[in-house]
Amino acid sequence: RAGRPVEDRAGVGGLLDVATEVGLEKHDESVGQTLSVWGLPAGPYFVIPFMGPSTVTDALGRPIGSRIDPLRYYHPVDHRNVMLGVRLIDLRAGLLRTESLITGDEYLFVRDAYLQRREFLVNDGEVYDSFGDDF
Repeated sequence: RAGRPVEDRAGVGGLLDVATEVGLEKHDESVGQTLSVWGLPAGPYFVIPFMGPSTVTDALGRPIGSRIDPLRYYHPVDHRNVMLGVRLIDLRAGLLRTESLITGDEYLFVRDAYLQRREFLVNDGEVYDSFGDDF
């Protein structure tokens, strides 16, 4: 009911978005992004087999991120595995559309795109563009 305090409506299995009602913004951040915001340099770029592109900071954040992922603690295990499978299929489906954009050297293209997107995410969309400073 609208007249009841937010605290009385919380805790219904995660079905309610209490944070928005209280005025908190949603942040979809990874542990690697958080470490970068805290001042840890990204480190070199590399590709982890079967996991994709990464930087040292992002690679360090992956195990921590997987430990705090709520899906990890979902039971029964067969339901959790189905949801993880759907997450991976959704990720792959999203990448299929972008593969047609790759031109030239695939490694360089993916590296540059990954590092640019990472910088964009770490800076919350505020990226300084030095192109055109000479004019």
